[in-house]
Amino acid sequence: MNDRQKIADWLVKQDTRLRWVFAGDSITHGALHTFGQRDYVQHFEERLRYELRRPGDYVIRTAASGWNLNTLIADIEASVLQFAPQVVSINMGMNDASNGLDGLEDFRSGYTALVHTIRRQTGAALIIHTPNTIDPADTERGPYLSEYAAAVHAMAVENDTVLVDHFTYWQQARKANVKRQLYWLNDAIHPNEYGHRAMAHLLIRELGLWDEQSLVCRLLVPE
Repeated sequence: MNDRQKIADWLVKQDTRLRWVFAGDSITHGALHTFGQRDYVQHFEERLRYELRRPGDYVIRTAASGWNLNTLIADIEASVLQFAPQVVSINMGMNDASNGLDGLEDFRSGYTALVHTIRRQTGAALIIHTPNTIDPADTERGPYLSEYAAAVHAMAVENDTVLVDHFTYWQQARKANVKRQLYWLNDAIHPNEYGHRAMAHLLIRELGLWDEQSLVCRLLVPE
């Protein structure tokens, strides 16, 4: 049974209480760039704990601004393992991309090892996110981000995790309307409130929790 099937099976059992840990960098931290509006983790929690009537589930966010994959690996005990989670969501790659192509192989192998560690020590199902796209004018991450996103994508597929491919989704959105990315970003890399809504919607869809009547699913995302 892959991770998507595990989560789906757990969610249909109302008497099963799940601990969800969201680890990552500033985008999952959700600080500053939404200016007090909800971020994607908060939207997901609203969908899960209120709309789906699972108040016994706990959504634990340990993401922190400025973190990269190595930071998370070094802090894995405090950030993930201590909570004995059933589900772990990881969104990394944005800050790692600043290491360029020279850092790509270490990123790929480190990410794979991290997934194996979490599975071995907790038995958790994994949700792996690719980073969102950014302003092409960003010269620190921009030239390399697509390579890091591709590495995340491949690693998630190889390890049968749930894949939430924000990078591809945002790329397609930009092709449909070049201004859409501007509507979704607060600065060159950080999603604003609308970008976080787009991220939440994609996560909810990937987990099979989409409902056109849901207030969370009906939140406006400018197109």
